[in-house]
Amino acid sequence: MFAALLILPVAMANAPASDPANVPIPETIRAMLDAALASGNESDIATIVKYARAADPLSGDAVLAVADAWRHARDDQRTEHIRQANFLDLWSGKAELGGFLTTGSSETEGVTGAVSATREGIRWRQKFHGQIDYQESLGVTTRRHFLASYEPNYKIDDRAYVYGATQYESDRTLGFLDRYSASVGLGYSAIKRPGMALDLELGPAFRDTSFTDQTEQASPAARGTLNFKWQLTPGLTFTQAASAYLQRYDSSLGGTSAVSAKLIGPLSAQLSYNIQYESEPPIGSVRTNTTSRAGLVYTF
Repeated sequence: MFAALLILPVAMANAPASDPANVPIPETIRAMLDAALASGNESDIATIVKYARAADPLSGDAVLAVADAWRHARDDQRTEHIRQANFLDLWSGKAELGGFLTTGSSETEGVTGAVSATREGIRWRQKFHGQIDYQESLGVTTRRHFLASYEPNYKIDDRAYVYGATQYESDRTLGFLDRYSASVGLGYSAIKRPGMALDLELGPAFRDTSFTDQTEQASPAARGTLNFKWQLTPGLTFTQAASAYLQRYDSSLGGTSAVSAKLIGPLSAQLSYNIQYESEPPIGSVRTNTTSRAGLVYTF
């Protein structure tokens, strides 16, 4: 009898823990979990798991097991979809059309158009951005700004990546006819969670600029960028993008703040403010120019 009492605690300690999959989940929690899984909203799923585990750890573990199984199945399905996709698939982004107001070297009103697209692969991410600002008064073109950039990223892990970036820009208002830039470096997703993201990039670069005063400059530079996105509410989003090219002559700093409000379906209204600084512009151009834009954005 005494030996049996000594053996019993050891046997209980070595007994396998209950399998969470076999623990019943209360009907009310199960209904909320099923609704969240059906919507695919990661934030809602995480909230239900959090409070279910706090209220009842045993069934909470079962809720967590169901959520994890859903995530694994979703990730496997997404990976297989990416593997079978061709180059024209998997692109997402936005197209903007609106107007702008500039101050600085000139004070004008005009139209603007922009397209941004991103393709997310398993190891590779590709980003493209194109923008045109145009203004004409009495048959005379007073502002014409072109920008096009392409950036491939190779993902080292879930946050770190190696980037390559090429860019072409033309803007007489800022004092240059053509500017070509190329850069390679490291990027890191400092914030990566539902509703908020922050990407930072830093690396060496090379720029070749033809100025409006007929001079040309080609020299190495250091490039840094910041891209921040914050979904304030389901229908309201704030973004902040900033970039810097630092070099011996004519360094450039730029930043764009934007707020977009969802209207209907993929259509949103957006207000943005851009500031561009050139450290050594040609004679006749000022160092700082600003552009305020208002437009409609279509998300695809």
